[in-house]
Amino acid sequence: MKEQEVPTHDGGRLALYSYGAVDAPGERRVVVIGGAFLTALIYRPFSLALAKGLGEGWCVDVYDRRGRGNSTDQPAGYSMATEIADVRTVMDATGARTVLGHSLGGSVALNAVQEFAGTAHEPDKLAVYDAAVNIDGSLDTSWLDDFEAAVNAGNVGQALARLKKGMQPATTLSRIPEPVLAGLMALVSRTKVNRMFRELMPTGVGELRAAYDEADRVRDFGVLPANTHFMVGGKSPGYYKVTAQRLHAAVPGSTFELSPKGFHGSIPAALNELVTDIAEYFKS
Repeated sequence: MKEQEVPTHDGGRLALYSYGAVDAPGERRVVVIGGAFLTALIYRPFSLALAKGLGEGWCVDVYDRRGRGNSTDQPAGYSMATEIADVRTVMDATGARTVLGHSLGGSVALNAVQEFAGTAHEPDKLAVYDAAVNIDGSLDTSWLDDFEAAVNAGNVGQALARLKKGMQPATTLSRIPEPVLAGLMALVSRTKVNRMFRELMPTGVGELRAAYDEADRVRDFGVLPANTHFMVGGKSPGYYKVTAQRLHAAVPGSTFELSPKGFHGSIPAALNELVTDIAEYFKS
C-alpha cells in the first residue's frame, strides 16, 4: 500500500491510498469515490479485495474526500464543484482512466464525469453502486433541515434517528417513533463505527446538501460514457434501483446490474459476489 498527500486547487490536500500494483498505468487503475460519513480506511478491505480480483498489474486508488480522514476540511463555499475538482485532481495524480463511485460517492462520480464529457478527463469506464442521486426530485430531502438542526445542537441520537429515517425510508427503522429511535441511536453511537459517524456529521451535512439540495435532471446524464455501468443491491432501499434504472435508460449503451445479495454497505463490506462483478466489468 502506498500513502500520499495530493495538493488541491484551493490550497487543501487529499489523503490518497493505493493498493495493488502502485505503479500501474492509468488504464489499469480504478479510483474509488466513497460515500457519506465514510473514510478511505473503511474502504481498505474492499480496495485490497478488488485489487486482488483485478489481478496482477492493477491498482485501486481510494482517497479521503474533504472533511474526513487525513484530508483537509470542507472549504468555505464547499459544493459539488469542489468534489468534481477533487476527482480531477486525483485522476491527474494517479493517471487513472477508470472510476467507481459508491452511494453519495456515486453522485460525485456521475456529476464529475458529466462535466468531464468530451475532455481528456472523461474516463474509459465508469461504474456506480447505489448512487445517491436526486433525479428530478426523486428523493425526499425534507428531513435535511431537521437533521442539520440536530447536528448543530449536538444531539447525536436525534441526528442519527433523522438520518436513518431520511435515508432508509420504508424500512423497519423508519417506522419506529423518532423519540424511541433517537434513544436507540444514542446507545449505538458509542460503537466504534458510530463514533466515526458522529465525528463526521458536520461534514455529512455539507455533502448531503451539495448532492441533494438541487435535483439533477436525468436528461443531463445522457452525455456519460456509453459503457457506464449502473449497479444496485437487491437488498438496498428501493429508490437506488429506481434511480439506476432511470439513469440507465437515459445513457445510450450503458449497462444495468442487480446484485441479488447486495445491500447498501456491500462495497465497504467487500461482499465477494460484488467484488467479482466489479472486477469483471473493469477487466472486460
